Amino acid sequence: MTDVVRTDVPARLDRLPWARWHWLVLIGLGTVWILDGLEVTIVGALGARLTDPDSGLRLTEADVGFAAACYVAGAVVGSLFFGYLTDRYGRKKLFMITLGVYLVAVVLTAFSFSPWWFFLMRFFTGAGVGGEYSAINSAIDELIPARVRGRVDLIVNGSFWAGAAVGSALTLVFLDPNFFAKDLGWRIAFGSGAILGLAILLVRRAVPESPRWLITHGRAPEADALIKEIEAHVEKQTGVPLEPVTQTMEMRQRRHTGFGEIGKTLIRTYPTRTILGLSLFVGQAFLYNAVYFTQALVLSRFFGVSGSVIGLYLIPLALGNLIGPLVLGRFFDTIGRRSMIATSYIASGVLLVATGMAFSRGMFDAQTMTIMWSVVFFFASAGASAAYLTVSEVFPLEIRGMAIALFYSVGTGLGGIIGPVLFGSLIGSGLASNVSIGYYIGAAMMIGGGLVELWLGVDAAGKSLEDIAPPLSAVTPKIVG
Repeated sequence: MTDVVRTDVPARLDRLPWARWHWLVLIGLGTVWILDGLEVTIVGALGARLTDPDSGLRLTEADVGFAAACYVAGAVVGSLFFGYLTDRYGRKKLFMITLGVYLVAVVLTAFSFSPWWFFLMRFFTGAGVGGEYSAINSAIDELIPARVRGRVDLIVNGSFWAGAAVGSALTLVFLDPNFFAKDLGWRIAFGSGAILGLAILLVRRAVPESPRWLITHGRAPEADALIKEIEAHVEKQTGVPLEPVTQTMEMRQRRHTGFGEIGKTLIRTYPTRTILGLSLFVGQAFLYNAVYFTQALVLSRFFGVSGSVIGLYLIPLALGNLIGPLVLGRFFDTIGRRSMIATSYIASGVLLVATGMAFSRGMFDAQTMTIMWSVVFFFASAGASAAYLTVSEVFPLEIRGMAIALFYSVGTGLGGIIGPVLFGSLIGSGLASNVSIGYYIGAAMMIGGGLVELWLGVDAAGKSLEDIAPPLSAVTPKIVG
């Protein structure tokens, strides 16, 4: 399809005042990270219980690390597969499908009857959540006004930790043998994620397709009708008439974008942005997937914390991660992306080095170790959330979903699969000095990502997505008017 259309949809979306309609988008789309946080935390908190001979699965500590790796591997595959489909068939269709995949897989996880089935269902659960990353981040950034896109994106991605806090609290009940048998509580913990997912699915049905995506895929009249409907909702909710928009751009409509053009755009058109995205994702993926997946094992083996109360130690850590984006998020729109991302990455890396050194020397107990972890992740959480924001902003609309998927997959494949397996082995050695080596590696990755941000970061705060990275289908390279 080669029809050229002149559109003002991007400018009309960016000039909208904040209204209840935007909250609908955030609740319907952003709350999925609560599910991801719930999943990751439950597995981490259940680590000690799943190795109990009475759990019904009889996993080893290495098996717990392998289960985490299966989840991450599924997320990698799901992100790539569904990310491509997100760009081709639309944001809404895919964020409904991926949530459905998650719901089925997590229910089947609760009915695991052997280790191999548990590993397989962790893979498919990860696939559903991994697919969500592309569809959700693309849709949110394309629907949220440019002036608040940074803080909103950080808050949305940071909501992962609300799920982590909820998951930690749930394990206090589900892992208490006074309430549930050892072979039942962990199954109910997984099933609880399905209940939340179903509620999100019902809300998500009201979230529209991205008008920006509709324009480039031969559905310009539908995009115009949709933006008029959105404007009517916003005017009614705010009671303020919207100002007319004069900025327009010409776009050549297309059905899809081939892999050749995707590769050319990443490697030839935006090579430095590709390096930037990879650096940010590898750093945060290794830190989080290596450390967070195995924290329960560290608390259990090195500090003698009972599996039934580990959730008490994970709740403050999750809150630290949640508070980071909430407190720092607005500065990503005011001070700017480059300074804030670099600061978040480097600060978390330096603090993790200090944590590793003190831990190897026996200077911590379970409480002080948890406090230090919380401080590290206060900064790391803001930086990690900004990695998704960066990749979503700096590449064209036609490959936005695939770009998020690609960087997430490469970063997570390197850090998220290697990390949990490596840490599982290091913890299994019983030596604090070995665990600290893993911390140093994760810290080096984060500091490296921060330095690359200082070098190659893109100043995107307050700018329209089309100004940061013009659509591949744009006839005029910038919004004009």
